[in-house]
Amino acid sequence: MNNMLRIARKEFAGFFFSPIAFIFLGAFLAVTLFVFFWVETFFARNIADVRPLFEWMPLLLIFLVAAVTMRMWSEERRSGTLEFLLSVPVKSYHMVLGKFMACLGLVAVALLLTLPLPVTVSLLGPLDWGPVFGGYLATLFLAAAYAAIGLFISARSANQIVSLILTAVVCGLFYLLGTDALTGLFGNRASEFLKLLGSGSRFDSITRGVIDLRDLYYYLSLVGVFLTLNVFALEWLRWAGNASNANHRRWGLISALLAANFLAANLWLAPVASVRADLTRGNVYSISEATRSYLAQLQEPMLIRGYFSAQTHPLLAPLVPRLRDLLEEYAVAAEGRVRVEFIDPQEHPELEQEANEKYDIQPVPFQFASKYQATVINSYFNILIQYGDQHQVLDFGDLIEVRAQSEGDLEVELRNPEYDLTQSIKKILFAYQGTGELFENIPHPVSFKGYISDDERLPEVLSLFRKELDAVLTELVERSGGTLTIDIRDPDAQDGILARQLKSDFGFRPMVASLTDTNTFWFYMTLEGNGRIVQIPLPEQFEKAGLEQGIQAALKRFSRGFLKTVALHTPASTLAMFGMPASGKRFDWLSNTLAEEHNLASTNLKNGRVPDEADLLLLASPDKLDIKQLFAVDQFLMRGGTVVIATSPFDIEHGEVLSVRKLESALIDWLSHHGIMLEEQMVLDPLNASFPIPVSRRVAGYVFNETRMVNYPYFADIRGDGIVQEGGMTEGIDQVTMTWPSPITVDEQKNQDRKVTRLLQSSDQAWASDSMEIQPDFQMHGELGFPVGDQRGPQLLAVAVEGRFDSYFKDKPSPLVTHEEEADAGGEPAEDAEKESRITRVIDRSPESARIILFASSSFLTDTMLDLAASGMGTRYLKPVQLVENAIDWSLEDRGLLAIRGRAHFSRTLKPLDRESQLFWEYLNYGLALFGLLLIGFIRRRTNKRAASRYAAVLGTAEKTRV
Repeated sequence: MNNMLRIARKEFAGFFFSPIAFIFLGAFLAVTLFVFFWVETFFARNIADVRPLFEWMPLLLIFLVAAVTMRMWSEERRSGTLEFLLSVPVKSYHMVLGKFMACLGLVAVALLLTLPLPVTVSLLGPLDWGPVFGGYLATLFLAAAYAAIGLFISARSANQIVSLILTAVVCGLFYLLGTDALTGLFGNRASEFLKLLGSGSRFDSITRGVIDLRDLYYYLSLVGVFLTLNVFALEWLRWAGNASNANHRRWGLISALLAANFLAANLWLAPVASVRADLTRGNVYSISEATRSYLAQLQEPMLIRGYFSAQTHPLLAPLVPRLRDLLEEYAVAAEGRVRVEFIDPQEHPELEQEANEKYDIQPVPFQFASKYQATVINSYFNILIQYGDQHQVLDFGDLIEVRAQSEGDLEVELRNPEYDLTQSIKKILFAYQGTGELFENIPHPVSFKGYISDDERLPEVLSLFRKELDAVLTELVERSGGTLTIDIRDPDAQDGILARQLKSDFGFRPMVASLTDTNTFWFYMTLEGNGRIVQIPLPEQFEKAGLEQGIQAALKRFSRGFLKTVALHTPASTLAMFGMPASGKRFDWLSNTLAEEHNLASTNLKNGRVPDEADLLLLASPDKLDIKQLFAVDQFLMRGGTVVIATSPFDIEHGEVLSVRKLESALIDWLSHHGIMLEEQMVLDPLNASFPIPVSRRVAGYVFNETRMVNYPYFADIRGDGIVQEGGMTEGIDQVTMTWPSPITVDEQKNQDRKVTRLLQSSDQAWASDSMEIQPDFQMHGELGFPVGDQRGPQLLAVAVEGRFDSYFKDKPSPLVTHEEEADAGGEPAEDAEKESRITRVIDRSPESARIILFASSSFLTDTMLDLAASGMGTRYLKPVQLVENAIDWSLEDRGLLAIRGRAHFSRTLKPLDRESQLFWEYLNYGLALFGLLLIGFIRRRTNKRAASRYAAVLGTAEKTRV
């Protein structure tokens, strides 16, 4: 051991006796920093991670380690000192390990000099240090493997240049084996095998933050094999010119056995998937306890089948092995209750036919171009989850997240596969357990109404589809036990009376097969029951599987106990017509996301009632509510419900110039009655997000209007201490942007007996303004564009209040009484006394379970704001929607998915920075790298001086002794 350390110190010091070490370190740091800030555009990515630091590391290390190792043995052979080394009483493997440790030590010093990069990122955003540690560990193991290869090749060549080239070629081949360029030429199985051999693919696995014993041993096996070959090469040089004997053959056999055992152990460890450590914050790549709890509820076997084509888009191919590993972990966690299968549908025609007809799984055409060709591939990328008679299909759109780093440069990553899978498992599990037979949990009759023309008028494809419809309906009627009735009529019959009624009531219009076809026909389907009407869409492929799925999905909307029901109220929008686009606020992202986990019931509250099946009421940017709508909200709260509100006293109008419209809404007074005041001001925060603002620029007397991305104080960027992690409602939310928020004031006296939870607040540098001018003026007010307020401090932007509430209509007549009286005066008889009594009743006080959750922004959930944020970040931005989802699940005490939802990729964004701040942090890292090099040079110089002094002292003592 002492010999190895002496050799390592001698070789390590030798690097610094010449410019080699400084050239190596300087080149490494320069390339790393350039790639991090310029090639990977760190600030434009806007993600608080150090992935750009490690993405290029496998390629950089090939050339840098080759440059370090090329002289280790080649120089000894060229200068003739190798013969002397082989003759000294030091074992060959001591010399090999000593030189290996010196090379690895130099790489470690280089990595140490890059530490300011992750420290910088941690200061600019919520950095997860798990992948950082994994990245540095993976780099050391990869450098060790490359160093072992370089030392062996250097021992076999007397020319340093030849050694450099051969080392780069061999290391490059190991890297090439796992690259997408090569694996994309093969099927899934072959590509996965190649990724097991590739040094770069193993490296990517560790840099995710998952330390797998198989990945670490892969690098150790390469080190063991090539160091063994290195020792054997030195022994072979020692025997040069001598006749072969038994000792030589014994050395060869032992070396071959050692190398074979190093490699064979990889095969032995291949099935061992449990020896791994997930270092990521929140254990992103591990099965959570929430998932295990849902799997434990399975009473029958569940099938999870992955449909993955061998030939798929190159950006999707690397994701298949990760999904395979995750699904296998589901099988292990379920303890035999889950069967996992992976198939290529194109190799199993019978399973492909079943997927197409029964599950409506269709191949997706992917178009991509490489430097060799442009082609279209029809590929499957789906996961089927089946439990009993329930099933759910996830396609690539449900599983991946696409981020546009630049034009033509896309980054594709799994979005949050555990959340997507567990959410689907929960949905079909509740469907199977809660309803058993689909119709058992539908408490009222449901009528299928079809508005379909005669077969003579239908196109051939719809005529055949009509027969499929009759077969499906016959089966459902038998299963329903009388709950489902069928009513199919021709709208054109009886002089078209029904057709005119459909046009008036539903907006249905006759269909045509093509623009040039003059034959019109009808083919509309609805389900009606208990006053609700659900339209059934036509499946795209006109197939039985899609039809069954559509009808069953519509029937489940009438079922209780399947999923919780959320009543959603949004402002009315004007539909697109006469070529004009739709106007008004849209909430498609919000409604589509909520519909994935809940029954979503849209309501306008015009009848003064929240739908009876609603478990929670969500008011998203409500317009001026009339007295009956407010009564509906109030009485829902009085019955112990939860009301989630996203509103403010102002509405923003987008045009060539931003403008503010003040809202006169009774909802603001209703909130004030309960001790929650929304101030008629808006919050401005120096810690804010960017926004494309139309600004005017004057040049040579001319005024130019242009749109610029500017830091906009009215977009409060809430993160860190501004997000109160109390009670779990904000779990997984590390950042959210509140647009044009208003400050909230909570009356402590009115709420002294209630539980008040502060959810979101601005930074301590924020201020509130009652100005209606929201267009920035940078010439007058400088960098912020707005005057800075005198009173700064954190502003409350979201709050939850739980407890007993007194009704806003306490001791007042019901607003519905007037409506009933007007109806009677019009000659329409009132319905039975029981219904009248129920309608006109006012509940004065709520139980303890009543809850109000208020978000003081009327725009942060709109599609417009979410799309603007997504365009700025280059990826889908749904943090506001996720926050509302958390609030809903927390309120409904359905919190199983709360811990998983926040694990999505691309969720850790940087703090907003202007260009000057970005340049400061960039140049600071360049300066720290230069300072590190100078410090190493200074230490090396002092060390050389001390060594020279000791050497001079030794020479002086020797001279005195001689005299």
